Amino acid sequence: MAAPPPLAPPIRIAGHVVHAGERRRVDVPLPSLFTQTSVFLPVHVLHGRRPGPRLFVTAAVHGDEINGIAIIRRLLESALLRNLRGTLLAVPVVNVYGFVRHSRYLPDRRDLNRSFPGSGGGSLAGRLAATLMNEVVAGSDLGIDLHTGAAHRENLPQIRAQLGEFGVRDLALAFGAPVLLNSESRDGSLRSAAAAVGVPVLVYEAGEALRFDELSIRAGVRGILAVMRQLGMVRDGARRVRAATPPLTAHSSTWARAHQSGMLRLLTPLGRRVDKGQRLVYIADPFGRDEEAVLAPTSGIVIGRTNLPLVTEGAALFHIARCGQGELASELVERFQSEFDPDDDHGEPFD
Repeated sequence: MAAPPPLAPPIRIAGHVVHAGERRRVDVPLPSLFTQTSVFLPVHVLHGRRPGPRLFVTAAVHGDEINGIAIIRRLLESALLRNLRGTLLAVPVVNVYGFVRHSRYLPDRRDLNRSFPGSGGGSLAGRLAATLMNEVVAGSDLGIDLHTGAAHRENLPQIRAQLGEFGVRDLALAFGAPVLLNSESRDGSLRSAAAAVGVPVLVYEAGEALRFDELSIRAGVRGILAVMRQLGMVRDGARRVRAATPPLTAHSSTWARAHQSGMLRLLTPLGRRVDKGQRLVYIADPFGRDEEAVLAPTSGIVIGRTNLPLVTEGAALFHIARCGQGELASELVERFQSEFDPDDDHGEPFD
């Protein structure tokens, strides 16, 4: 008679031991507030009965980027996780200090995503970064970091990663976002620090700060589950996930900026294919009739834009990813948006 497959060994998070088949939340202590109020980093630990990869998923590294919080909440409710292989570490709110203040930054105005890998004896940002690295990133095989555009900026759903790293391109393709942006990581970012210790990270950018975007949330849940399926962590189950829209791949991007101050008129939508020299928007003088067109500095697809109609000279207006797929770009984005249309009557199909 064949011996039963071995159980996964227990793992330890912040002094807590989590055994095979166990699911629990671990509150990792962080520096308290000046009121002596305790602060914790909540880590949801799902440790499968069978050995497998260890994946971490983080959100709200910037405290005002809340789309990822909704994505992780829905992810944790997925029935596909009942027979998980390996380990999922889900951190819905990394920058708890900024989150409670509706702020991108920490109380000392530091950007947490420029403070990794951090230090246990450094600034507040450095200590938080070091805690996440030590308790969550260390020992993981892959990370997915969930972001949105900054305040008043909206991003088309996209994956940013170093696609040349071993196996990363296949995982990025599995996620199913309409655009893959092959980009170098920035010094001090979670992606950079994780890569330095051998843990590749996919960054999912979608939506706008302090806003829930249903399309971006649905696509994020589906994408994470698709990556987990690619890693062998979950099975298809009775309800299969919809086929992913083939993504566009871009190896560089640039911003179209305002050449004068004023009010914007006729914004180009996200996902629109544009040609170099094409008019993207008009900037009008609010006290007169003068207006100036802003032209696309390159051909590509609009992956980010400002939502604020009042701009000053030099303001970043449109983020354009350079991709060579031509007219195919708009068609693929339209298919993606239709697939995740929040107004369809089929409900949430990703569990």
